[in-house]
Amino acid sequence: MTNLGGKTVLITGASSGFGKLTAQKFQAEGWNVAATMRSPGQDEELTKLERVETFELDVTKPASISAAISRTIKRFGGLHAVVNNAGHGGHGVFEQFTDAEIRSMFETNFFGALSVCRAVLPHFRKQGAGVIVNVTSLAGLVSGPTSGIYAATKFALEGISESMAIEYRQLGIKVCTVAPGAFSTNFTVANKDGTAAIDNELKPYADRLNDMASTRIAEMYDVAPDARMVADKIFECVTEDTPVQNPVGPDAEGVAAALSSMPRQNLLDQMSQSYEFEN
Repeated sequence: MTNLGGKTVLITGASSGFGKLTAQKFQAEGWNVAATMRSPGQDEELTKLERVETFELDVTKPASISAAISRTIKRFGGLHAVVNNAGHGGHGVFEQFTDAEIRSMFETNFFGALSVCRAVLPHFRKQGAGVIVNVTSLAGLVSGPTSGIYAATKFALEGISESMAIEYRQLGIKVCTVAPGAFSTNFTVANKDGTAAIDNELKPYADRLNDMASTRIAEMYDVAPDARMVADKIFECVTEDTPVQNPVGPDAEGVAAALSSMPRQNLLDQMSQSYEFEN
C-alpha cells in the first residue's frame, strides 16, 4: 500500500470505549490512525474509515508492540503521536485480589504503557518531535475503597509521566496524561472483580463495602457526561500546549480542584466519612 502523508497517531486499546472514540476523533480531524487492539479482526467500524488501519498490538508482549509500530510507520510513512489507552480495571477490597490478578492489572495498565513508550521513544528522539499521552483515571488522582489496586496502577502511570515530561521536553517530546472521571464506555465491561477467598471474619465487611461502592459507581455512570469529551481532550493534548496532567469530566476536575485548594487529608477524611455504615 502507498504511504500516506500527514500526521499519524497510534492508539492502544482502540477496540472500544475511549480508544475507539479517540480513533474516530483523530480520523475526523484529518489524521492517519493506527487503531491497535489485541483482536483487530473483530472490528467492524474503524476499518471502514479512510486513513485508518487496525493493527494487532498486545501491550504485554514487546514483540507485538514493535511489530505494530513498524507496520504503522511503513503504512503511513511516519508516526507523530502515541496514545496509551489500553487497560482494565477491577473492584474489591485489597485482600480479595490474588497476586496474579494484581500483577495482571499492573502488566497492562502500567508496564504495558511503559513498553509502548520504550518502543516509540527512539523514533521520536530521532525525528526530534513526538507526543505521548498516557490515559490514567480519576483513580490516579485520589484512591478510594474497592479501587485500590486499579488506582495504584494509575498513580504509578501518573508518576512516571510527570518524570518523563521533564526528561524528554528538551528533546522535543511531549509527555502528558489524561485522567477521565466517570464516563459510560465499554471499559466498564472489561472490569474484573477480585476473586481471592478472604476469611469469614472479613467477608461480611468486604461485601457491605463493595455493595456501597458498586451503588455509588453505578450512580456516577448513570449521570456521566458524553465520553467524547475524553477523545476531545486527548486530541487537544496532542495538538496544543497543555499541562502535564489533564483531568476530564466534572468529577475528575472537581477532585483536581479540591486537591489544589485543601490539604489532601481533608479530602480523604470527607471520602472516609461518606463510606461510614449506618447502624
